[in-house]
Amino acid sequence: MKYVIGVDLGTSAVKMLLVNQNGAVIQEVSKGYPLIQEKSGYSEQNPEDWVVQTVAGLKELIKGFDGNPDDIEGISFSGQMHGLVLLDQELNVLRNAILWNDTRTTVECQEIYHVVGEERLLHITKNPALEGFTLPKILWVKKHEPEIFEKAERFVLPKDYVRYRLTGMLHMEYSDAAGTLLLNVSEKQWSKEICELFGLKQSLCPPLVESHEKVGTIQEEVAGETGLSASTAVFAGGADNACGAIGAGILEDGKTLCSIGTSGVVLSYEPNRDKDYGGKVHYFNHAVADAYYTMGVTLAAGYSLTWFKDVFAADEPFEALLEDVGSVDIGSGGLLFTPYLVGERTPYADANIRASFIGMDSSHERKHFVRAVLEGITLSLNESIAIFRKNGKNIDTVISIGGGAKSETWLQIQADIFNAQIVRLNSEQGPGMGAAMLAAYGCGWFESLKACADQFLQVDKTFTPIPENVVKYQELYRIYKDIYSTTKDTNHQLAAFRK
Repeated sequence: MKYVIGVDLGTSAVKMLLVNQNGAVIQEVSKGYPLIQEKSGYSEQNPEDWVVQTVAGLKELIKGFDGNPDDIEGISFSGQMHGLVLLDQELNVLRNAILWNDTRTTVECQEIYHVVGEERLLHITKNPALEGFTLPKILWVKKHEPEIFEKAERFVLPKDYVRYRLTGMLHMEYSDAAGTLLLNVSEKQWSKEICELFGLKQSLCPPLVESHEKVGTIQEEVAGETGLSASTAVFAGGADNACGAIGAGILEDGKTLCSIGTSGVVLSYEPNRDKDYGGKVHYFNHAVADAYYTMGVTLAAGYSLTWFKDVFAADEPFEALLEDVGSVDIGSGGLLFTPYLVGERTPYADANIRASFIGMDSSHERKHFVRAVLEGITLSLNESIAIFRKNGKNIDTVISIGGGAKSETWLQIQADIFNAQIVRLNSEQGPGMGAAMLAAYGCGWFESLKACADQFLQVDKTFTPIPENVVKYQELYRIYKDIYSTTKDTNHQLAAFRK
């Protein structure tokens, strides 16, 4: 039996899956690392933490493997998107990585629109200028930390840096490059025009490769430390959302994914590059060669639930927090939650908006607040589904992965709010499984990623919308949509009082 490893470099932890040729997860390991938040809106990490924990996780994975490490043929990566890692001439890290959920770059986004033009930017990059993307971060460092920027010779995204440290080879693949605002998404090449407009040398951008391409092998030193064979092939991998899509079988037109991790994503496969959503949702290169996907994002999806638990139920497991949610009626007793803890992306692109509980009264218990959080996250994700449907997409089946697939009550809430059949897979590994599948395909086990998905992925359970619930949630969604406009000015004024 042969094996591959999928590495998913997330925001809070790196997760590793050892997967055999049948698609069975033989072993998994997770290693956490801290988030650095010096000010409101700032979100950074030390790239060395990623490397240390990835190596430690691989060592633990191999130690618990009772087979021959030589039978592990390949390893590939999924990673958090948009994060900026700046490297000097010797490819050493110049500063902490600025992450996808960092919102300090509002001024830089305005500058991008002023210099490039909104229409031209959408034509080249297929995406609006948002604080989470990489180019605004580069411009922020250039403006506020010029002494660091002068030393910068290359930038990469988080998983690319970890892969470099394991192989000694530096690349970026298209699905992650598409989230930088520096890639011409249709032409699959760095935009010379955008680089020149901002005085960026094009050599700052690393060489581009396909997600399934072999980019090297494990360095001898890493092999000695982890127990992996130095002959283990390393493949480029993909952005977490692209890998999550592969790991859920979103490999043909009509397939839609709901992924609830730290952020929440609604993602739909696009077979070509020419559909126009006017920048209302993201349009990225897929980790499948010559394919694309459109995507709406809720910035604080699973993070909203984690935040609530950490603040109000720190000593309890998630299972205990959720156990009474099914006893609460739709609408949580007249309580609504908007998950804008760190701003919001789709459809508002507003870094200053903040979360609200609306409708609190003395009859509400903790279970009402928990259900309101679940409903608020799902109502936010429904705003992306509404955009897809308005643009002619038929969404009747959604594959749900991540934290939102672990609770059957939450899966039924998704079915009722989305008014679509929700499918849970046997494997809920998401991006890590997608990375493993890219390695399996790269190793030549399958003739296509779809053939790999047919072998690796099986349906566990399906949840069907309940008509009377759909009607109630449509009314709740109408009320929910009003909250943003009615709290926007208040939140923008309160920004002056934040840390």
